[in-house]
Amino acid sequence: MEIFGVRIISLVLFLMLTKNLSCNAFGGSMMDEESLKEGQNDTGNSVSNYGEMRGVEDDDWQMVQKKGNQFVVNDKPFYVNGFNTYWLMVFAADESTRGKVTEVFKQASSVGMTVCRTWAFNYDQWRALQKSPSVYDEEVFKALDFVVSEAKKYKIRLILSLSNNWEVYGGKAQYVKWGNAAGLNLTSDDDFFSHPTLRSYYKAHVKTVLKRVNTFTNITYKEDPTIFAWELMNEPRCTSDPTGDKLQDWIEEMAFQLKKIDPKHLVEVGLEGFYGPSTPQRTQFNPNTYATQVGTDFIRNHLALGVDFASVHIYPEYWISQQIADSHLSFVKSWMEAHIDDAEKHLGMPVVFAEFGVSSKDPGYNSSYRDTLISSVYNTILNSTKKGGSGAGSLLWQFFPDGTDNMDDGYAIVLSKSPSTANIIQLQSTRLAMFNSMCNTKCNWGCKKNLLNNILNYVDL
Repeated sequence: MEIFGVRIISLVLFLMLTKNLSCNAFGGSMMDEESLKEGQNDTGNSVSNYGEMRGVEDDDWQMVQKKGNQFVVNDKPFYVNGFNTYWLMVFAADESTRGKVTEVFKQASSVGMTVCRTWAFNYDQWRALQKSPSVYDEEVFKALDFVVSEAKKYKIRLILSLSNNWEVYGGKAQYVKWGNAAGLNLTSDDDFFSHPTLRSYYKAHVKTVLKRVNTFTNITYKEDPTIFAWELMNEPRCTSDPTGDKLQDWIEEMAFQLKKIDPKHLVEVGLEGFYGPSTPQRTQFNPNTYATQVGTDFIRNHLALGVDFASVHIYPEYWISQQIADSHLSFVKSWMEAHIDDAEKHLGMPVVFAEFGVSSKDPGYNSSYRDTLISSVYNTILNSTKKGGSGAGSLLWQFFPDGTDNMDDGYAIVLSKSPSTANIIQLQSTRLAMFNSMCNTKCNWGCKKNLLNNILNYVDL
């Protein structure tokens, strides 16, 4: 398929040869004139092909870190264009489906995606990782090992989520079932957050995963730069306590526990982004009044010691109305801008929009609308990126290879079936790759922006 990214790279090389990129914010230099003439970046590496622009050579595969409100790798900004594919471990657990894991990474890499969010849990279900507290299926664990090792081959980093709020793949409900089987007489799934025995189950799982030695690479998970970050839980909610105190206490304990075992990797909570009681003036940005009552609190939760960056999800079709409407687009923009602003002013950390998409099952769906929404998310990220803001990237929900239709919840993006969407994804990857490869942290995007704006505006999304 024809990809706009090829045209973008040609433009980039042309502009790099004709523009002097200087940084005046802190006196640093993005690229010196001699390097520009030779088509090199500030490390001396050629930027004449896409892989090198991404700055992910084998000898340069270091931990992602946080510096202020930016992610960095080797002290250079690292902005994220990525995706979700939650089922990678269970597919890797069977030889008949393992090849789909490789396809996901290969195809995602072909359009420049650099981060994948996936599950590092599965309790008491099909191809379960964990059969009962501290009892694991070694073959499924080896499947997770394969996912991590295969991601490295395609230069894709992983956000590994360690549990689920929802019953799919077990979630907190399974912990409660285990507790009741042990005679605890629990009555609510939210007991997961407060009962000391269930907390001990979760902490044991965290310890087991983090200290796992990968059978393919012989690298301990907590030492592996392929892992971008740990996520405490997918979309935690605690509706039994709208004050947010119960969930806040759990976040504080678990973030501390995780950092105690693994101080090197980044940690995020996995929140949807709802504003809570601690910031009543911000609840106007919530999609509905119910969002204030689910026990989460965007700013308070992310101020917990050990939490490195913020996460936000975007689902207007669930939160506002299932019928697709242009009003959803205006909500997406205001929702993102509010969280970027708070990440900058109150949290001092990056924010990743970790789930967003459009379901083909929604009334009024069409692929043009999906492309428009994706472009809106990407452009909002770029508006923050080019001025050094906290908008650190986004992860599509969700990315699939051919032949996995049985897993499609309506949100699946298959490149071969969606060439226009593929073009938009690759364009975003190319733009962010330029930022990642050309600037160091001293620049902080206080630079002259003519070149960057020319690149951003070259294709009207």
